[in-house]
Amino acid sequence: MSRYKFPSLLGIPVLALLAFGLPLRSDAAPAASANRVAVLETKMALRDLWVEHVFWIRNYVLATHSHDPVQGKIAEQEVVANAKALAGTITPFYGPAASDSLFNLLAGHWSAVRDYDTATRKKSRPAQDEAVAQIIGNAREIAKFLSSANPNLPEDAVFGLLSSHGGHHVAQINEVASRDFTSEAKTWHAMRSHMLMISDAIADGIAKQFPDRFQDRP
Repeated sequence: MSRYKFPSLLGIPVLALLAFGLPLRSDAAPAASANRVAVLETKMALRDLWVEHVFWIRNYVLATHSHDPVQGKIAEQEVVANAKALAGTITPFYGPAASDSLFNLLAGHWSAVRDYDTATRKKSRPAQDEAVAQIIGNAREIAKFLSSANPNLPEDAVFGLLSSHGGHHVAQINEVASRDFTSEAKTWHAMRSHMLMISDAIADGIAKQFPDRFQDRP
């Protein structure tokens, strides 16, 4: 079975970030009125959670392709728990209803990635196509949600970031399926770095929208 190629969206994030002014570097200055230390603390917390997202999905993929249902079940539980934790990070800023909406969207992302993994193991190209369409559609939904909540997170820029993230999942599953672990290791490093970019963009966007929440400590 030939390796599935994700639609060519990997060039979008950098262009989008340049166009809309989102930070490209983790040390990019947040809003001038926000305390840098407080923003940095938020970034570090978000980084941990977003990296855990890809860590546990990777564990799930490795487990399913190694026919280890026990490891797969634990990994899946952790993916869901992580999605709840990620959704919970926006509660102080946007409220519990928004948090619930984000959790549902993150659950949709996980479901689509899981479907792609299943389709790949079954060697079903039509099912792969459907899962990829779900991944891309879900990325657009999350981008719309975040941009509607925060004007500092432009929809097209966020969509570019999330589309590339979906592409990393697809590449990783392909590489594990073909036992190309040398390429998978490179994908993992790229995926992890990309998650830091996403988490930092969100943290900076929130700091710009709510600078009063990021003031000097007493």
